[in-house]
Amino acid sequence: MNNFRGQNKSSTELHRFVRFVVVGGFAALVNLTSRIIINEYMSYRGAVAAAYFCGMITAFTLMKLFVFKKSGRSTHHEFLWFMLVNVLAAAQVWVISVGLAEYYFPWIGFSWNPELVAHFVGVSFPVITSYLGHKHLSFRPSETQARR
Repeated sequence: MNNFRGQNKSSTELHRFVRFVVVGGFAALVNLTSRIIINEYMSYRGAVAAAYFCGMITAFTLMKLFVFKKSGRSTHHEFLWFMLVNVLAAAQVWVISVGLAEYYFPWIGFSWNPELVAHFVGVSFPVITSYLGHKHLSFRPSETQARR
């Protein structure tokens, strides 16, 4: 089935996913950079959690502007769902980042920037779950928008 630009639905979905990954990558960079800065003032565990919120605000703003169509729902409604989806993703990021840096890497003797590597792996992990959550919950079209 072709859309208004002559692209089929799967091609449009692929383009949206690519935009999601690019925007998410930028938000992850904000997350990583802010963690390094915040880590100067608090523990690694706290900095990972605080930095996640910097990345989340960046991601919400850019995804609303560049990834998902207008849903017809209020920004407040979208942001609440965005935060709920991100609670799961934040838990994934925190468990993986802390688990790798404090337990797994020392166990295997990995010592090259363990906190940075662990945080990068942790931030990268929830790409698919977050995309599906934001597509079907955060930016899901309202009933009137879906009929258009």
